[in-house]
Amino acid sequence: MKKYYLVAVSICISITAISQDQSIPLRERHIEIQENAYIPVSRASMPKSPAYNVRSSDFFTAQVNIDENGMNIVGDAANEPSIAVDPTNPDRIVIGWRQFDTTANNFRQAGYGYSLDGGNSWTFPGVLDPGVFRSDPVLDFDAEGNLYYNSLRSNFECDVFAIRDGGVVWEDPVPANGGDKQWMRVDHNEGVNNNYAHWNLSFTTCDGAFTRSTDGSESFETCIDVPQDPFWGTLAVNKESILYLTGTNGTGFVVFRSLNAQDEGSTIEWEDVALVDLDGQLNAGVPINPQGLLGQAWIDVDISNGPGEGNVYLAASVTRNSNSDPGDVMFSRSTDGGITFEDPIRINTDESTTNTQWFGTMAVAPNGRIDMIWLDTRDAPEGTFFSELYYSFSDDQGTTWSENESISASFDPTIGYPQQNKMGDYFDMVSDDEGAHIAWTNTINGGQDVYYTRIFPDSVLSIDDVSTTATAISGFPNPFTEAITLSFDTARQEKTSVVVYDMLGREVATLYDKEAIGNQSIIWNGTSDQGTKVTEGIYFITITTGNQREVIRVIKQ
Repeated sequence: MKKYYLVAVSICISITAISQDQSIPLRERHIEIQENAYIPVSRASMPKSPAYNVRSSDFFTAQVNIDENGMNIVGDAANEPSIAVDPTNPDRIVIGWRQFDTTANNFRQAGYGYSLDGGNSWTFPGVLDPGVFRSDPVLDFDAEGNLYYNSLRSNFECDVFAIRDGGVVWEDPVPANGGDKQWMRVDHNEGVNNNYAHWNLSFTTCDGAFTRSTDGSESFETCIDVPQDPFWGTLAVNKESILYLTGTNGTGFVVFRSLNAQDEGSTIEWEDVALVDLDGQLNAGVPINPQGLLGQAWIDVDISNGPGEGNVYLAASVTRNSNSDPGDVMFSRSTDGGITFEDPIRINTDESTTNTQWFGTMAVAPNGRIDMIWLDTRDAPEGTFFSELYYSFSDDQGTTWSENESISASFDPTIGYPQQNKMGDYFDMVSDDEGAHIAWTNTINGGQDVYYTRIFPDSVLSIDDVSTTATAISGFPNPFTEAITLSFDTARQEKTSVVVYDMLGREVATLYDKEAIGNQSIIWNGTSDQGTKVTEGIYFITITTGNQREVIRVIKQ
């Protein structure tokens, strides 16, 4: 064991070189290790800026890693979010992430935030284990409302933290074997609640790449092998507690299932592998996310009582085999319980072979609806990787899909790196009959931050079509050089103010402060209230009407 651990560390002296070296086998191109020592940072002393939030009748987005006053913390970073929704209380939502207290240090910890009102407001208490290196968070609830947080330590072993009383206090961590990159799934069927985890065999101190708990995550079993050593994949459980596991074996996608993993004390048996063609490969070290993944493989099952009951679905952002496209979101389904899979289809409707659709993420609702999100560069300025969050859903078992919809502002994913050139490796999503709960990362505030988005798919609109609360504001051109025209619309006559703030949350200029109703336009020529020209950079313009406020991000060049 010790010899293997030393080899794994020596491989990764230069993470950047390894992640981008195409001659290194795919499974060995990505790793999480501690490089910097822990240096305490006071969150209270860090500068603040307005948090980014967007709300409409069809979806809303709220920043999660905020201070006690709901403000963005300037200078930290948060990525790789995982989300869990309490099945006994859907208003209770928890998101975990890799927390970097400062971008000057890539020492990361197990950050988390929770909401008790359906994602409308969030509390960020801090990290689970202060001063301890932790990465790759994965969260899930069981059927009884117990919460589990799987966290990777620097020695390639994992712990599982738990909250079992419906509160906010975590129990001491339980050793759970593991490795990089682990994924976890709890069986939500009543009376089972098994906890399963799977990881990359190349980066572990365990003699195997899979473990199980059958006692409510009080302990985890000895590691066992999975045939063909798949990695960078996820797990799913159907309504009969059949376990599905997917990943890439380095050349293609494989799906395994176990019929007896649910049985306490059983020797887990894996059925014959299903080979799945997604017309592409998972990738790492790509230009859009230099030290991270293009995305991971997602597997989920239809547990409805509808026509798709028992279907198994596989999706991923892949570098295409049949053309030169750097990233498409591809999807395949099985209608025979995961034994065989159909030919793949592309979910993103952008036909360009130069744009990148990355971090593709899938979830299936209890009613059988399939939700898909991804980051998309189709509208990026030439020569940039500016991305927007896109969404599509299918309510006919993946046969047809809704129109691709942008549900975020455009942002530059290459800024805010925490001494590690990536925006993490994945997003996460949980679907219910009403819509999807999304945990994702963006840099709209000028740094890497974690956000929660709630989508209601029956009438999804583009971000350009919605009004946040009763007031909407937009700016053009953005970025701007000399001046930007701001347009806003107030639903009723009320005192309205438009104020510009800098990255540190300091007021720069008041552009409007009087009663307004209907459509209005004003011009900001890039000067402060004192008449001096502002420097190049990111600014936040807030419009406040009554007790409602919207914030947009603009760039002065």
